[in-house]
Amino acid sequence: MGRSPCCEKAHTNKGAWTKEEDQRLVAYIKAHGEGCWRSLPKAAGLLRCGKSCRLRWINYLRPDLKRGNFTQEEDELIIKFHQILGNKWSLIAARLPGRTDNEIKNYWNTHIKRKLIARGIDPRTHQPASAAAAVAPAAAAAPSSHLHHGDDKAVVVRSSCGSRDSSDYDSTSGSVPHQLGLGGGIDLNLSLSPPTSQPLSPAAAN
Repeated sequence: MGRSPCCEKAHTNKGAWTKEEDQRLVAYIKAHGEGCWRSLPKAAGLLRCGKSCRLRWINYLRPDLKRGNFTQEEDELIIKFHQILGNKWSLIAARLPGRTDNEIKNYWNTHIKRKLIARGIDPRTHQPASAAAAVAPAAAAAPSSHLHHGDDKAVVVRSSCGSRDSSDYDSTSGSVPHQLGLGGGIDLNLSLSPPTSQPLSPAAAN
């Protein structure tokens, strides 16, 4: 089962926040702190979802929120943390006071990625783009060296005369040679007959 909704959304306001709603949210948090976002809307007298209140506060109303362009120092911090954390924007935002995760993500995609590419750096690996391009063909060629592994099994050919091992198998043509007597025109049904009697010579008779 999934998590239950934080509020009864059928009875909440949607769309843009009004100035009065912003004032109520700011006044409540200043007096009581953020607390539990699930119960905050009712306590603050707001017909809003708890998630909506949280996003409104974090992204627009909190007093330490920074406005305006990112500084060069912030750019370098974002690059450094992205190299360590990847696309975990909330963790990166926690290390840049006053900036939101959504703002940092948008700034990364619109500005910093282009800056790294212009420097010749792959924004995904933070390695020189030439090195990343050289790794791709090698990775694509690697699986070819593993073809046919496990297929070299000994071939056993059995006939009415007994068994033969793989040394009697013609690996070049994929067929069994005629020495095995299989279909080579050799009659293997041998028969024995008694020796014929011959007359004794006169000398032997005496």
